[in-house]
Amino acid sequence: MLMRAIDRFFSHEASGGILLMAAAVAALIVANSGLADMYTGILGTYVSVLWDGEGLSKPLILWINDGLMAIFFFLIGLELKREMLEGKLKNPRDVVLPGVAAVGGMALPAVVFVLINWNIPANLGGWAIPAATDIAFALGILALVGSRAPSSLKVFLLTLAILDDLGAIIIIALFYTSELKIDYLFLAILPLVGLIWLNIKGAHRIAPAILLGAIMWYFVLKSGVHATLAGVITAFCIPLKDKWGKSPLHSLEHGLTPYVLYFIIPVFAFANAGVNMAGMTFGDLFAPLPLGIALGLIVGKQVGVFGLTMLMVKTGIAKMPHGANALHIYGIACLAGVGFTMSLFIGGLSFADAEMMNQVRLGVLSGSIVSGIIGYTALMMAAPATETEAEAAPAE
Repeated sequence: MLMRAIDRFFSHEASGGILLMAAAVAALIVANSGLADMYTGILGTYVSVLWDGEGLSKPLILWINDGLMAIFFFLIGLELKREMLEGKLKNPRDVVLPGVAAVGGMALPAVVFVLINWNIPANLGGWAIPAATDIAFALGILALVGSRAPSSLKVFLLTLAILDDLGAIIIIALFYTSELKIDYLFLAILPLVGLIWLNIKGAHRIAPAILLGAIMWYFVLKSGVHATLAGVITAFCIPLKDKWGKSPLHSLEHGLTPYVLYFIIPVFAFANAGVNMAGMTFGDLFAPLPLGIALGLIVGKQVGVFGLTMLMVKTGIAKMPHGANALHIYGIACLAGVGFTMSLFIGGLSFADAEMMNQVRLGVLSGSIVSGIIGYTALMMAAPATETEAEAAPAE
């Protein structure tokens, strides 16, 4: 009976989002309990991997954010490559509407943040925090809506979120690189050449590519460029088809997804979502840093995604997703404001100070919660998809 209930839970589309939410709640409880010192102490414990005195020595929180999240970005890279070669990003016409919405959904939140923090230069480095969308959370909330939302909305949100992740990757590469060490960057080219050769050859075995990717991750990390980019680059070097016509990319994506969804992302959430509320008041929500993040996610995403989507539709440049109406699109725009995982990740890259990171967490959590509630409510209020619309909706 218990095993059947567990199977039902993990087979539900919303299970990843629910587990992510549970990890965030657990982090909040622990960070504000008698276990708070143990929580911060464990995350601050240095873990070293050394060979003859050379290697890596980092706090556990950075092993999670630089190491486990490189695997998360590796999966995103696999999804991006698959979608670009044979999926939702293959046909340029299908990308126009969610693509423009994604651009608006990244630009407007950044503008809102900058306007609120304009007079505080120390805060401006966090401009990209509200620009991100959490795929797992957003799709999980949409799955809870069920048949009231046409299937075309999932395709629209998924494409928007994938393009949003691509934008986040570009932002990290361009704006979150620390002091550059050219020698390590040149060393990273060596495993990259091997990865490109394996891709061109259509290699069936995945292990050599993973080994080369791990070596490249080390060199990229030491170079000062954020190491998660090594995960994306490695993913793009996994062959879609090998010389026998099988797909190493599909196999790897399928095998890796449960580990990322049910382990890596919840662990990241537990390690990064622990806001210490000691001494905080309601007024702290209105400090420029958390307010800029929260309003960027709530207002910026809504204006950017909904505004540009409706503009494209009204001017005839693009068509409304099949079976959807304006309230559906508004609900999706709100769900795009659930930044959580990616927003916390970019926040960690933006600020090293513990107090500022606490404000980042406060802004991300409040903005994401409000966005999720408004989005779910709007989608539940929207007219449900008819059977005819559901049948006529394009296959996902």
